[in-house]
Amino acid sequence: MKSFLEWFKASTKVKRWIFLILIGIVLVCYGIAKILVSEEITFFELGKTVVIFVVGFISIVISVVFIQKRTLEIIIEANNTSTDKGKKAQLNIKSLIFNKKVYEEGPKVVVIGVGKGLNTVVEGFKKYTNNITAVVAMTDYGSIATDSRKALEIHPLKDIKDSIISMSDKDEEMKKLMNLNFANERLRGLNFGDIYFTAMNEIYGNISQAVAKSSEVLNINGKVLPVTLDEITICAELADGTTIKQKDRIPYIVAEKAEKISRIYISPSNCRPAPGVVEAIEDADVIVIGPGSLYTNVLPNLLVKNIVKSIKDSKAMKFYISNIMTEPGQTDNYPLSEHFRAIKEHIGTDVIEYCLADTGEVVPEYIRKYNKEGSDLVEIDNRKLEDYNIKIIQRNMSTIKDGKICHNPEIIAATIIEMLCNDLKFHDMQNNTEYLLMQSVLKEQKKIIAQNEKRLVKVSNSPFKKKRAINNKKPSKFKEKYKDRVDSIQNTEKKIAQNKKNAEEIEKMKNSKEKSNKRKTNKKSSKKK
Repeated sequence: MKSFLEWFKASTKVKRWIFLILIGIVLVCYGIAKILVSEEITFFELGKTVVIFVVGFISIVISVVFIQKRTLEIIIEANNTSTDKGKKAQLNIKSLIFNKKVYEEGPKVVVIGVGKGLNTVVEGFKKYTNNITAVVAMTDYGSIATDSRKALEIHPLKDIKDSIISMSDKDEEMKKLMNLNFANERLRGLNFGDIYFTAMNEIYGNISQAVAKSSEVLNINGKVLPVTLDEITICAELADGTTIKQKDRIPYIVAEKAEKISRIYISPSNCRPAPGVVEAIEDADVIVIGPGSLYTNVLPNLLVKNIVKSIKDSKAMKFYISNIMTEPGQTDNYPLSEHFRAIKEHIGTDVIEYCLADTGEVVPEYIRKYNKEGSDLVEIDNRKLEDYNIKIIQRNMSTIKDGKICHNPEIIAATIIEMLCNDLKFHDMQNNTEYLLMQSVLKEQKKIIAQNEKRLVKVSNSPFKKKRAINNKKPSKFKEKYKDRVDSIQNTEKKIAQNKKNAEEIEKMKNSKEKSNKRKTNKKSSKKK
């Protein structure tokens, strides 16, 4: 009874809507009774009665809607941890979308990689959950240190900073802040991000703890962890035995020598994972590896001690995001099976369950640009892929951003979340809060993706492109990839056929001339006789 009476307190703001419902019920009942009781009714009275009924009905509907809205606000306020000048902040219904407590119940996602590929995946997942852990390699070791790093004697944290930026709701503002180089005379040459992490390092005693605590301080959607705190060097051994001990030099020397990478390794080989990395992997619902440079960004993370073992032991769904294009100096002419061969040779089998691969439906104009740089589409050679026992999921996940072919973060995240939802449904967990949240966000994201695809179709539906579409509705990936070579072969065959035809005609002409000459000689000899 006491809990029932609490609904009538002034702070709940519900009484007004209950009162309005009562007024609405009275007006509706009056309108119905007036029509039922009256034997005769004028047009004016009928109109008046209808208006009273409609006003009453609308009052009931509005009251019910606002009571529901206020109930949700009360639930949010009861669970909200944010404060406003020492008091609990008064929130509205919009807070349900941005409330951290709701998204903290989302799936636990661990993304392993470095650079733009990792940040793309994080960008897609932050719409579904705050339980994102980005395990990032500090791959700048061995490169020339900036003035800021030299002055502050700090670890190379560029990749860490980029991951923090991608996890922020206001990524553009965070990017400006983290990459700010001071113009002030006393601070010239120093970078804000480096100063911030130096301060955090002094407070918490080590860089790993400093980076982990930054998630709370900067209010980002997840946490970033360095894969190891040890200073590592990424090295490569080529097929001819050449050893390269500087990450940035690997693609150039591979291209120069025209030799394939035989293996990649890190020095020292026994470096330990940073605190919290193994625990995050073991506790994950989803583990995503890649996309990124296979030999210099993806594999070095997996070569750190205990990382592969913890992935194998984890009950999470394990995904590998395939690159859309091959990378000059690393994966030249590599089909997808060659990527898996390299992974198998370095870390063994049973690490990856699923692979997200692009369908290859990329705008040809951009492919030609990449072809000039020595890059091409990663071919999905299904027959050879059967040897690796990995389920291939093909999606049109390429998009054009700043004139470059990139992965679409929304499609990657939506595909993986949908598979996770299906898995929860299979285990009869449809009523789970995590499942309900993911399904609601997934539904909205699918609408957005469908709208974007429609826009792209409208843009591409010019008369010129329609003619092209009629002539060549769905060019195969093989045709796209080897078009110039196929054309040259076809032209050569045509020329050979034409030359053969010409040769035959010439031969015929010769034969006819010889015959005519024989006839002439025969006639002359007969006349002489």
